[in-house]
Amino acid sequence: LIIQYKPFGDILLNTGYMPALRAKFPKAQIDYVIQKPYLTILQDNPNLNNLILMEKKSKRGLHYISYLVERFKVMRHVRSNKYDVVIDQLRGPGSAQITIYSGAKYRIGWIQKRWNWVYNYKIERDNHRYYASAKFDLLKPLGVEEIPHNTYYKVHEKSVETINNWLKEIDLFDKKIVVFSPGTPVLAKQWDLNNYARLGDMILQNTDYKLILLWGPGEKKDVEYISNKMKKKPVIAIPTSFNEAAALLKQTDLYIANDGGISHLAVTMETPSITIFGPKSNPKKWTAWHKEIHTYLRDWNLRLKDYYKTKDQTFNITPEMVYEKFTELIKIL
Repeated sequence: LIIQYKPFGDILLNTGYMPALRAKFPKAQIDYVIQKPYLTILQDNPNLNNLILMEKKSKRGLHYISYLVERFKVMRHVRSNKYDVVIDQLRGPGSAQITIYSGAKYRIGWIQKRWNWVYNYKIERDNHRYYASAKFDLLKPLGVEEIPHNTYYKVHEKSVETINNWLKEIDLFDKKIVVFSPGTPVLAKQWDLNNYARLGDMILQNTDYKLILLWGPGEKKDVEYISNKMKKKPVIAIPTSFNEAAALLKQTDLYIANDGGISHLAVTMETPSITIFGPKSNPKKWTAWHKEIHTYLRDWNLRLKDYYKTKDQTFNITPEMVYEKFTELIKIL
């Protein structure tokens, strides 16, 4: 059993090691605990047998009772399956509780401040290595070593058809496309929207690339703001599912965005990318920087506590700096 039921990006990064795990244990039953909002990531993964679904429940107020009921429901399900091995990739109190209640003889997890007693194989987490690669470390007790890999996500033909038809309607099919995805629920990851607008104008005025603004639930106002600030108008994407977003990235020449789940999806789709980091995240961990087509910007002198004092969303990264990365990357491409 593998446990990492949230969020999008972290679950997607787990798919990198699954072929190696399956190759080591071709006849094993390999199951995965996942929350329903993220089901799309794993429901077509060929290396898994079963998905144990967990409803996403709030812990606040009266909702806490339903949260506990759902948690115990999952724990009972896990225990009834009598797993030999549990791999806890999440490293949190909820996943630790599921792990210990599983009754599994072998329990593998990251070394942490609490809950270490749950695991009989504890692994030090490497925070200076791309996390999809670092996740292989938890497989070492099973005799699985890191191999060349990429993350996996199946794009459905219907999603490809939807995106391709839309691109043809707006006369962008087979054109050179840059996609921005500026939205994020985490303010400390949100690069200034005015900077996105200035960067978009630089690209449209100085190159033959077309610009599409991709958005998810609750993010449309951000892309509309950017579009209104620009001198040359970009294209605002149609509403997309996660799978349709992946189909769009497959047709994209270069992707620029904040650190987040869609950036990991761009890596999965092998779409060249530039990721803009605020002070909250470590690019060495959250970007596939070891691959030439993926690069990033981060002011290492900007600390999180300093950001909270100013709430400066530029992160000391200018549109000119990103445009320079853009020109360097298109030379490689």
